[in-house]
Amino acid sequence: MDYTEKKLSSREIYNGRIIRVHVDEVELADGSRSCREIVDHHGGVAVLPVDAEGYAYCVRQYRYAYGQSLLEVPAGKLEPGERPEDCALRELSEETGYEAERLVPLGWLYPSPGYCSEVLYLFLATGLRPGRAHLDPGEFLDVERHSLSELEEMILRDEIHDAKTVTAVWRAGRYLAGEEASGCRAEC
Repeated sequence: MDYTEKKLSSREIYNGRIIRVHVDEVELADGSRSCREIVDHHGGVAVLPVDAEGYAYCVRQYRYAYGQSLLEVPAGKLEPGERPEDCALRELSEETGYEAERLVPLGWLYPSPGYCSEVLYLFLATGLRPGRAHLDPGEFLDVERHSLSELEEMILRDEIHDAKTVTAVWRAGRYLAGEEASGCRAEC
């Protein structure tokens, strides 16, 4: 059966620098009506940098909405018209100082499809070259180096809660395990 909802009207509630919020009246599959509160977002990227020794670089930063510091993969929002690959390289450099010889797409995810239109593109960065971080104004974070297995254990111990980080670590681990099984490493 087709459960597509038809938009009947839309009312903007807020239009800010990062998000736009609107309430839509929709017609449901059975002909009844309902409201949908939607947060529109340009989307973003998350990139897991892994060095030649198999260590990943994550960032720990305070997240006001949760009132705590979280360990996350480097990430950032897409600028209008920006390619996800370009955003991933920019965010990697800004937050960690590293540049990557190779960027491997790891797919994308919908962080919270019940109310948000955001799409996050995930990448694995290899062939890392150190540089100097250049954080955005008002951005404060620490870079931490962990093995992928340590990150997986931290996820299992419920120490990492960020969805993009959990997904990126899992997908990168699967990808790298496949590469190693075929005898292929960063030079592929």
